[in-house]
Amino acid sequence: MKKTAHRLLALLFAVLLCYSAYRVWDIGKNYSAEAQMHERVMEYKPGPGESVNQSVMDLRKTYPDVAGWLTIPNTNIDYPFVRYKDNGFYLRRDLNGGDAAAGTLFMDCRCAADFTSQNTIIYGHHMKNGSMFGTLKAFADEDFFTANPRGAVYLPSETLVLEFFAYLVVKHTDREVYSVDLSETYLAYVEQNARQYRGIGLAQGDRVVTLSTCSYEFNNARMVLLARVAPPAR
Repeated sequence: MKKTAHRLLALLFAVLLCYSAYRVWDIGKNYSAEAQMHERVMEYKPGPGESVNQSVMDLRKTYPDVAGWLTIPNTNIDYPFVRYKDNGFYLRRDLNGGDAAAGTLFMDCRCAADFTSQNTIIYGHHMKNGSMFGTLKAFADEDFFTANPRGAVYLPSETLVLEFFAYLVVKHTDREVYSVDLSETYLAYVEQNARQYRGIGLAQGDRVVTLSTCSYEFNNARMVLLARVAPPAR
């Protein structure tokens, strides 16, 4: 009986060891695949100050669903993003449409591709190695939030400056944050619930961009970074 028990324990240990090794290999493979795809598209990264982003238009010739490029200084967020007819397709697919655990940054399909919606929402996975939206959590730190007030979105026809004004952790069903049309109580709600907040004089008619990824503080939690599309310089 003891020999049988020892053999079963040894077999169980071997199975667990093999599974753990497989998981490490699988995770490493997923990270590697994402890094290779990112390296391929970085040659299309728009240059600063471009008014017409030829590189984004060139990228769309290979990947037609690309809507633009998002860059946030001092983070790993420097990626093209897509817009598709539904919000599920690119959740676990790369730009080629192939299976990819890291997925692709994607716009909410309810939003206009040219960012004329009141609230344009972009989703990305919270990857543990810091890729995709994995470094969005850096904005939870007050010093980092204060020191990094801007990002940029490069569209085929224009470049938008993003002015970050709030960082929150919310439920995935939060209607104030995830509505394309902002409510009259939106700003008060954000100011009251923000972990980090910067008063920028958000006014009626301003366009907002919401960057969203998973948080693990509670079940179905999401961390979001909110930005205003900067008004055109006069």
